[in-house]
Parts: sequence; C-alpha cells; structure tokens
Amino acid sequence: MRIADSDAVWYVAYGSNLSAERFGCYLAGGRPHGSLRTYDGCRDPSLPRRTAAVWLRGSLGFGGESRVWRGGMAFYDPGGDGRVAARAYLVTFAQFGDILAQESRRPAGTPYALGEGADGRHVAFGGVYDTVLHLGDADGAPRLTLAAGDPPPTGPPSAAYLRTILAGLGDGFGLTADERADYLLRAEGVCPRWDRPALRELAVEVETTHGPVTPG
Repeated sequence: MRIADSDAVWYVAYGSNLSAERFGCYLAGGRPHGSLRTYDGCRDPSLPRRTAAVWLRGSLGFGGESRVWRGGMAFYDPGGDGRVAARAYLVTFAQFGDILAQESRRPAGTPYALGEGADGRHVAFGGVYDTVLHLGDADGAPRLTLAAGDPPPTGPPSAAYLRTILAGLGDGFGLTADERADYLLRAEGVCPRWDRPALRELAVEVETTHGPVTPG
C-alpha cells in the first residue's frame, strides 16, 4: 500500500476511540478519564476533517490485560458473525502513523511501512495491535483499522474501559443505555464478569457524569 503522508485516510476505531474525547488524546495529547497513561499526541494535532459512525461486518471481543485500562482490550475479528460499531475519523496518513506509533508505545514519527499485505492485512509494528486492516475505501480514501494478528486469550474489560466505549456508543450512535448494554453483552469476554444490569448502570452513569479529558 503506497500512501503519501499528506493523503487522507479513515482511521476506523472500535474500542476506546469510539469516544471522540478519548481519541483527542491521540491527536493533541492528554490523559483520558480512567486511564493510567498520558499521550504525547500527533506531530500534527489537527482535528479530523470528518467523523462518521459506521457498522463493520465481524465480531468484537475482549482479551489480554491492558496496562492503560487494567482489563481486557477490544479486538475486531472481520471474519466473525455480526456487526461491530466503529467510528471513522478522516485524518492524514501521517497522523495515522503517529496514532499507530502511540498505540505501539513508540514515539510519534517512528518510521514504518505497511508493505503489501494479503487480504487487506498489513503488519506494521510489533505489540498486541500489530496488524493494519484495509477495510476498503470510502469517498476516495482508504479505511484503516488496527487489529491483532494473534489475539490474546479472552478476558473481561475494566469498568473504566467500558465507560469510555459506552460514551462513544452514546455520542457517536445515539444508542440508549439499554441498547449499549445489549451491544456489549454480545462481545466475547464480557460475560460472566459483566451482566446486563451492571452494563446498563455504567451506561447511565456515563450519561450523567462523563466530562472532558484530563489535560496532559
């Protein structure tokens, strides 16, 4: 895949970056609510040119142990049976590279190359999210998301992580507390740690208490 740094791409997020506020920490730096990490931000902190809520074919699951959220991380399986809520941000390819670097705990600007992957898969950096998936194009720009070539064992997400995802499902998709709870219940790794009443309670809590990100 050959893309210039100034070219527009869609960064498609399905985990904590469903929340535009949380995604802002990748762009401009800062520490998201409930997380244990402060992000440096992109070299170009400009806001996305456009944002769109989309549904992807596949399935959502949680696993591993995040050092940032203290619980299972979200993983997208394009071969799964179902639909996955995602938020697409139209950014430059250079910004996408800096987002990828931060996700892999590398400094913004770290060189990488996507190469020529099979079936839309491109290995960029090591780490958990080591694969970039090309999900086709939209409005002339490629849609790219991060995935794991070898996802870790399933494990439940933390309350802080879920709150961030629930916030994104609310402001991005307009889903009610019940709809958000039902959506997450379908994801592997959520049960039995989380049941519908607990998820709904978190969703209602987000609606009443969610505020701005903490400055870096």
